Amino acid sequence: MAFWKGETLKSLTAFLFTLLVALPVRAGESRLNFVVILVDDLGWMDVSCQGSDYYRTPHVDRLAAEGIRFTNAYAACAVCSPTRAAVQTGRYPGRVGVTDWIRALFQRGGQGTPDRNPTEYVGGKNRKVLCPPNPFWMEHEELTIAEALGAVGYRSAYIGKWHLGDEAWYPPGQGYTVNKGGCDYGQPPSYFDPFNQPKHRHPMIRAGIPGLPGRQPGQYLTHREAEEAVELIEKWQNEPFFLQVGHYAVHTPIQAIAEVAAKYEREGKSAINAKYAAMVESFDDSTRDILAALERTGVADRTVIIFTSDNGGLDRNGSPTENAPLRSGKGSPYEGGIRVPFLVRWPGQVPAGTVSDEPVCSIDIFPTILEAAGVPLPTDRDIDGVSLVTHMKSAAKTPLDRDELIWHFPHYRHAPGPYSIIRQGDWKLLHYYEGIQELYNLSDDLSEAHDLSQEERQRVQQLEKRLMTRLKQMGAKLPVPNPDYESR
Repeated sequence: MAFWKGETLKSLTAFLFTLLVALPVRAGESRLNFVVILVDDLGWMDVSCQGSDYYRTPHVDRLAAEGIRFTNAYAACAVCSPTRAAVQTGRYPGRVGVTDWIRALFQRGGQGTPDRNPTEYVGGKNRKVLCPPNPFWMEHEELTIAEALGAVGYRSAYIGKWHLGDEAWYPPGQGYTVNKGGCDYGQPPSYFDPFNQPKHRHPMIRAGIPGLPGRQPGQYLTHREAEEAVELIEKWQNEPFFLQVGHYAVHTPIQAIAEVAAKYEREGKSAINAKYAAMVESFDDSTRDILAALERTGVADRTVIIFTSDNGGLDRNGSPTENAPLRSGKGSPYEGGIRVPFLVRWPGQVPAGTVSDEPVCSIDIFPTILEAAGVPLPTDRDIDGVSLVTHMKSAAKTPLDRDELIWHFPHYRHAPGPYSIIRQGDWKLLHYYEGIQELYNLSDDLSEAHDLSQEERQRVQQLEKRLMTRLKQMGAKLPVPNPDYESR
């Protein structure tokens, strides 16, 4: 019953939004197209335009050369689902309520799909704080890019990894007219067609990826995703479209085309490093094919491409990738967990070769696309992101209207436990809910090697006060003391 109530509210919201933004399109007017390329687990140093001398990404580098590269770009979370929700909505994960990766239906021990998301706090006696539960889906009441653009006549498609809930919350339930592979998977069963594990105990894993049935045995998944994107660009070349290509790569399992991985074998690099590099090359191949399709169909000059990652690279002592000079990797509050590549190409509007040091985030994609499309932001909800349009058009000379960036991860993953982060200027405060604080100045300590929390107590207090105020304003669920905690 809760689902139908949510659907009714969503339909009403979509109708009202349509009335608000629907504008007559003049005959012959060409509207912008949008392509968002969201790579999974791609680290800040995993493309050559960021300085890597190991990975080969000439086509991704082309986006930077012909557009803008942001050096202080962040994912909205150090793990995937929260960032994916932030990309779709322009809202912080703490506001949306998706603050950890979402467990797929088959990972919940036969629990099935409940009537509503869980609300009871969780934690055992060995945990100092109780944590809010992570939901099983992003609620339908959230307004996505696809819904906002669909209200003014855009076609929309989702290709690849979605990871925002059970079947009713797959991309079609969130406004996308076409879905090619978007489901509740956090990683693919296999990177090779038919993209399944035929002997797995779960029938869904045995079947493969919903919406991407096998059609060319042995084909690499990232290349198939590119094919799907190219087919839609060719099909929709005469009408405005929005594509999100959410590559499953470079998430585990680390599987690669053997002959491609062989190109990356060298002294000092493991077999896993070489396979990972081949996976990196696969999304560069996809970017090549998408660019070629845009040019072939004559729509390249009116298509905005945004390229980024959902969190930092998976760095386990240099395996499968190395995030240095950043500290740590995926899941961590340090820069290696949240800092990511972020590139935008907008021909004729963003000067080629622009580099910006302004801090930007996944939450900025929603308002940027809406402004570029001439669609006003919704007035019935808070949008945390800021549009990058004016900043980009000015060749990064006009500063962004932003005071800080916030991260909220109220769950146990890495020691010392649940955390929230605020970055204000060059200062970054890590607030751990077990009572620890760390402070870093990123301007001269990008590797976060020198904790300044004891020397800068007043700054810590100011930032902590600001962080807690902002989290409470957005309604973020905070950890609470565990009354049953038993100290060891």
